[in-house]
Amino acid sequence: MKKTSEDVLPAEGGLGDHPLLAVDDLHVEFRTRAGIVRAVNGVSYTVGPGETLAVLGESGSGKSVTAQAIMGILDMPPAVIPQGQIRFKGTDLLKLSEEARSQVRGQRVAMVFQDALSALNPVFTVGWQISEMFRVHRGMSKRDALKKAVELMDRVRIPAARQRVNDYPHQFSGGMRQRIMIAMSIALDPEVLIADEPTTALDVTVQAQIMELLADLQRESRMGLILITHDLGVVADVADKIAVMYGGRIVENAPVHDIYKSPAHPYTKGLLESIPRVDQKGQDLYAIKGLPPNLLDLPTGCAFHPRCPYRQDNCVTDVPPLHRVSGVRGSACHYWREVLDGEPQ
Repeated sequence: MKKTSEDVLPAEGGLGDHPLLAVDDLHVEFRTRAGIVRAVNGVSYTVGPGETLAVLGESGSGKSVTAQAIMGILDMPPAVIPQGQIRFKGTDLLKLSEEARSQVRGQRVAMVFQDALSALNPVFTVGWQISEMFRVHRGMSKRDALKKAVELMDRVRIPAARQRVNDYPHQFSGGMRQRIMIAMSIALDPEVLIADEPTTALDVTVQAQIMELLADLQRESRMGLILITHDLGVVADVADKIAVMYGGRIVENAPVHDIYKSPAHPYTKGLLESIPRVDQKGQDLYAIKGLPPNLLDLPTGCAFHPRCPYRQDNCVTDVPPLHRVSGVRGSACHYWREVLDGEPQ
């Protein structure tokens, strides 16, 4: 059956005609001796003021590479961006000079990195590292910048901030180090914050505290938040919409409640079914069969087809577009209706 414009979502979805940040048909490749690693293959998503977008997927799905492309921190080479746009308030960041890009990075669009211990410099105090943002970008004196560092540490709820401002990163717990990273990221009041796996390796209680902190900071400033994670349980209460990535593509995007109520892609369905549930005590935990695709040699057709229980012949040969399921919801699956019905053919 011939597809109409109503059957397939446009490249850019989202809320409103003028999103704060819009990634449009982004491709990122790494050109190595072994071949071309196609890490990101046509990713499009948007985030508006005060909106939280959760980007989900297994390791290697392209989540963090997309974020690094937005920030402009990819090593180029070996990374190459052959096509796509990254628009901040309508300006394509990929067309800016490095000097102009540096005025956006950290000040307008900031990032919280996954491993706080690695991201923080072990030979400088946390106060020195936080206050550096004000010394470099605001021209503040050392004394005034350190006062701002204490204020930020208080803001992210680090106890006894004034006494601990001269401590070193190794003197803080994992959760406190993540708070310090958040303090550095919000120092210049960015309009978009990218949080890359901010709760990895933290216990459940601390995870909840970090997510609550991010939500509170977002409410204060109306900043757009992109939350990168592989854990569906983390984002259930904080995200407005979700983009699920697999093999460098977005395979499903939808408002958060639609995803949890009725996933429209087999991969999303598998992720949800693999979450432990209290009503399934004693039963085997579901696992998606097979392994994530080799980005050096992606499968033909739908990249998920080697692992998919809904696979048909055309899944092996035809790359599915992002079909419109409803409204701004999309699924890159030829058989999304069958997935919604719940059973493979």
